[in-house]
This record gives sequence, structure tokens and C-alpha cells, in this order.
Amino acid sequence: MRQVVFDLETTGFQFSRGHRVVEIGAVELVNGAITGRNFHTYVNPERDMPEDAYRVHGLSEAFLRDKPVFADKSVAPAFSAFIEGAELIAHNGVGFDLPFLQAELEAAGLERLENEITDTMLLARRKYPGAPASLDALCARFGVDTKERERDGHGALLDSRLLAEVYIELTGGAQAGLDFGRIGAPADDEPGSGEMRRGPRSRPRPLPARLTEAEKSAHEALLDEMGEDCLWRA
Repeated sequence: MRQVVFDLETTGFQFSRGHRVVEIGAVELVNGAITGRNFHTYVNPERDMPEDAYRVHGLSEAFLRDKPVFADKSVAPAFSAFIEGAELIAHNGVGFDLPFLQAELEAAGLERLENEITDTMLLARRKYPGAPASLDALCARFGVDTKERERDGHGALLDSRLLAEVYIELTGGAQAGLDFGRIGAPADDEPGSGEMRRGPRSRPRPLPARLTEAEKSAHEALLDEMGEDCLWRA
């Protein structure tokens, strides 16, 4: 199964009030694992940059002035090609990202997207009712490293990478990447002739250790009591 985690940066919250997309980032997942294929582009919004938006993503009007516009073949058509046939994953994607993107596409005279979408914010709220469901909160819950985000601020591709790791944890963690499907069904007279598609993939980043120093000390004390011939020492 192919999925694409994506994020937008914009000049504001409502396309109907003249706000525009200024950055698109996306990360590919196949069978629940990050593949390394990404999509990223900055976009000239053809308007000024509100100070509130600039404080969030740091993209100025001057920086974006020479970037391609949304309808350029390197932006909307290229992104549509990248996500073709994939399920989309976005944080607040149902309420913001997808509707904003559809409005941009429609205004540019381009085809609207037909992809299915999973909203990780709604997914997190169902799984952890009453708990904070922001991307930062979920990164903290799952031990996803946000140092780069804290240093450099928001960015569509960086946020997509973080969200991909969060999504993997939300939907199974260590089980992500397992695929028990087969390539080609075996013929009736060739039982079991198909080969496994792939084995489990390693995590994008190891989970932090959960063993406390007190637990380590208690374990060492127990081994000392058992003597030098203790099997655990061997």
C-alpha cells in the first residue's frame, strides 16, 4: 500500500480571504515504512506575507518572489503526479490542508484531487481522548526528535517527516513495514510457489530506551547476589 504524508505552509488560514500556499512538502510511505522518496517545493503566493505567517514558517515575500507559482508544472501538476494513486495523510488534513489545496487547484483551473485522506489529528483524538493532539505533543508522546524543528521552525517537508514517524507509531509502531502479501499468486499445481514480498523494515529512528537507571542498578545488584557463575553474566 502506498501513502503520502504531506504538509502545507500558507500565508494564512483561509483561501477565500486571499491566502495562498507558499510551501508543499511530502514523504512517501510504502507498506507502512518511509521509503526516502520526497516531494518539496516553495511557491510564489503572488501577494505579500503577513507578519503572523512569517513568524511561523520564516518565508518572506522577498524569498518567495522568484519561486514558481502554484499552477507552474513544477508545483501543482508535479505534486498531483507524486501523489497519484496514494492515500494522503495530513495533520488537520480534513479541516485545513486538503480543502486549502483543493481551492488552490480549482482557482488555477486544475483538476481537484480524488485521493482518500487520513487525518492524524482526528486519529490521535480517537486513540487518546482528552490528550493534546498537536504535532508537537504527539512527537513528545512517541519520542520523535524535534530538535531540528525547534532550531529552524516550521517547514513543510520537515513537518511531513515528523508526521510520518508519528503516523507509524499511531498505527502500530514496530509492526509498521510488515507485509505478508505475496508477489504473484501461486498456480493451483504449485502450492507455495510465490515468494514473500519483503520482510519487516527497521525503524526510521530507534526508540529511546525506557529502562531507568534505578532499574539498571537493581538488576546489577541481583546479578551480584547470584555470584560470578550467574548465567546472565555469561
